[in-house]
Amino acid sequence: MPELPEVETVKNTLNQLVKGKVIDHVTVNLARIIQRPDDIDQFAFLLVGHTILDVERRGKFLRILLDGLVLVSHLRMEGRYGVYKSTDPVEKHTHVIFHFNDGTELRYKDVRQFGTMHLFQSGEEFKLPPLAKLGLEPLDQGFTVQRFKEALQGKKSKIKAVLLNQAYVVGIGNIYVDESLFKAGIHPEQLVSTLTDEQFHALHHAIVSTLSEAVEVGGSTIKSYVNGQGEMGMFQHQFKIYGRQNKPCVTCGTLIEKTVVGGRGTHFCPVCQTIK
Repeated sequence: MPELPEVETVKNTLNQLVKGKVIDHVTVNLARIIQRPDDIDQFAFLLVGHTILDVERRGKFLRILLDGLVLVSHLRMEGRYGVYKSTDPVEKHTHVIFHFNDGTELRYKDVRQFGTMHLFQSGEEFKLPPLAKLGLEPLDQGFTVQRFKEALQGKKSKIKAVLLNQAYVVGIGNIYVDESLFKAGIHPEQLVSTLTDEQFHALHHAIVSTLSEAVEVGGSTIKSYVNGQGEMGMFQHQFKIYGRQNKPCVTCGTLIEKTVVGGRGTHFCPVCQTIK
């Protein structure tokens, strides 16, 4: 599933490709992608004539801002956007097409068909699902150590499981949790309630720096992720821990181990990341 750096990269790319374009009409080939409104004809009708003003991100969601409307889109496992000429052949698994009045199209393709789209009146999207109860944005200036500690205060679960929960901090999925915990020297199974102030500071810094570095190189391409121009991310070449089970730790040389935490495959170094 694309995580914060990948969605941020898609956001930046779409701003280059579709900002200022006017929607002439919309084609929906798979109804279940459209979650709001539940009538796909109404969804298409409401978008006609609207201009894309900007594309923003909230957690792992894209917010496509139009004049008076906001389209909230989640890519899920393998959703991707691309801009094409209207004369270009439509590829298999293309489920939604936004036809612009300049002869180009924004196409949403999703092999797994798990992606979602919600259409709201501007400002309404933060009051209702799926954005209503999301946690802190780790790349915002307001993401301070103090606010981070407050968000996790009282939690008795393992730190990795808590970081995967989007209600506390958004956008840090499986890859970047593993990378951040390794950088901070914290075992993924350490209980949140046992973290020291020093560990909170280290983890806060690790999360911000890891995500920032990933954004700079376009995120990570593990399976099929590409940005809106079909380009792969490159952060997978910088992984220190994720996907490196049975390989030597880059810091101490100990073989990296893999376990399961919060239902997700989890990589850690048994020497550099001990439970304190």
